Amino acid sequence: MPTRKPVFPANRHALYEEHGYSAAVPADKLLFVSGQVGSRPDGSPEPDFEAQVRRAFANLKATLNAGGCDFDDIIDVTTFHTDPEAQFGTIMAVKAEIFDAAPYPAWTAVGVNWLAGFDFEIKVVARIPG
Repeated sequence: MPTRKPVFPANRHALYEEHGYSAAVPADKLLFVSGQVGSRPDGSPEPDFEAQVRRAFANLKATLNAGGCDFDDIIDVTTFHTDPEAQFGTIMAVKAEIFDAAPYPAWTAVGVNWLAGFDFEIKVVARIPG
């Protein structure tokens, strides 16, 4: 069985070690990115919700870049929300800045009741260019 070759962003946050997971793992021509949250470098949540969403996208971008990808390479997105109805407007505004024109990636949003102290999480599958 092949050994996983994990991908980590340059300034990886403490959650990877604390919870024992990789930021992303490439397989064939795809990059599978673990759920990214709006964590500060010490692993704590960004307290303001919009800032937490923006930081989650920034953490996602850093992980994608470490794997040779960017937002344009994303083909599938899953987001997790602790209060979807109240949070949806903020999330959609930030999302529209990142994915500002069609074609958009496939996207599934899931309401959850716990995200380890966070209120938003985003995981993706991206195509590795080349």
